[in-house]
Amino acid sequence: MTFNTTYGVEDLGPYQVHSRREIIALLRSIGERNQLLRITVDDETEAIVASILKIDEPHGLVIFDSVPGALQNQRILHSDNISFETLLEHIRILFFVTKIDSCMFENLPAFCFAIPTSLIRLQRRDFYRVLTPLANPICCTITIPHEVGEGANTVVVALQNVSGGGIAILDEKRQLDPTIGRIYKDCRIELPGGTLIVTTLQIRNLQDITLANGETIRRLGCLFIDLPKSMMSAVQRYITKLERQQNAKATGFN
Repeated sequence: MTFNTTYGVEDLGPYQVHSRREIIALLRSIGERNQLLRITVDDETEAIVASILKIDEPHGLVIFDSVPGALQNQRILHSDNISFETLLEHIRILFFVTKIDSCMFENLPAFCFAIPTSLIRLQRRDFYRVLTPLANPICCTITIPHEVGEGANTVVVALQNVSGGGIAILDEKRQLDPTIGRIYKDCRIELPGGTLIVTTLQIRNLQDITLANGETIRRLGCLFIDLPKSMMSAVQRYITKLERQQNAKATGFN
């Protein structure tokens, strides 16, 4: 079982589930279908695999099996930063726990934690990123109001990739404020075919990339805020089109 864990958690806010009933139903389905959980402790690259044994709804607990090795079990018990990931009917499920306790289940050692107050549910299309073409870059126009008085500056940047949750842009001239959480309203993205996407963007991550020639460019990961459904559909159609073009090129049918 392989998972893609490169999608930054800071980008996943729109896909959180907060309904306790829905969370319990999802966790119960994971357990009943014997879906393996991929457990990561303290953001380490090494993962631990386990299964949900029972959802103890009256006590508000999720019980899962202990793992081989005393050292791994101790790491789980002593950590306050544990992430869980699995797939359920091709939907990626993630949740995070800050405290895990030891317990017994059917006379065998096990672990338990409180039913999470939220989890993240992602269909593949929601989190899959597609690189935009270099030859004909897609541009995003961002308006920056003046801090004093009226008026605004306009910055045009190229998209590096696009997903259902947001975009990555290349701020080569470093004209944008890259502060995490910074909001830019009324951003305009011109998709091929004359489709205009107007959205609010929030800066969620920053990376300075060094090119082969030694130059550096700034990459900013941005989250769509309150993107209308019609425009989200247009973004998804564009992602599908890009995927088909890239697959055709890779297989020699372009």
